[in-house]
Amino acid sequence: MSSFERFATSIPALPADDPTKRTQTPVTTGTSVLALRYEGGIMLAADMLGSYGALARYRNCPRLHKVNDSTVIACMGDYADYQFLLSIIEQKAISEDCMDDGFNITARSLHSWMTRVLYNKRCKMDPLWTTFLVAGSDVNESGEKTEFLGHVDPRGTAFKDPIIATGYGSMLATPVMRAAVDEKTKNGGQLTEADARKILEKCMEILYYRDARAYSKYQIAVVPKDGSAVISGPHEVKSD
Repeated sequence: MSSFERFATSIPALPADDPTKRTQTPVTTGTSVLALRYEGGIMLAADMLGSYGALARYRNCPRLHKVNDSTVIACMGDYADYQFLLSIIEQKAISEDCMDDGFNITARSLHSWMTRVLYNKRCKMDPLWTTFLVAGSDVNESGEKTEFLGHVDPRGTAFKDPIIATGYGSMLATPVMRAAVDEKTKNGGQLTEADARKILEKCMEILYYRDARAYSKYQIAVVPKDGSAVISGPHEVKSD
């Protein structure tokens, strides 16, 4: 018997009904998501392409989700893992509504919960291959409403910042957003909702030109500090 035959016979056969498992291999993925804080709220943007490896396969995959009137999440990474976690979040929101006690999931509490979930999955060596942005209104120590924008990655590492971009956006869009915000606010000006929309539209155009996994159609979510969150789109990059 050859060495190859001995090796082949030493491998235990899988049962016929054993499913093929690919949880460690992201298949359908989404690229960058962008977010920045303006005076009175937070605005997010994400395109609608689900890339099947290098193939631009699915062109209607929304990656912005309104959890409730005050909270929106955005996802980059494996779309199946996003759908898995989204189903749990939606059930949590329904349970909160059914309790009818005047409390809802806040952006800060959801961000903290997702940090624990993603870290727990990572510790089990079966991570969710997703990066999330959580945006919404929050209440500070003095009881005043304020904006909240948080980031959490597949390892459970989390942080907060007024300007966040994931994926290629962290390299291509973050400098553009920071420069535009600095230019607007250096003389004491305030970044308005219209300014934030213009900045994100410019960044989505840059990503469409430079990121091979980006797409021309995208959604924008507006999460005001006082009011209800709105997701609009699909919008389209006016490409040359």
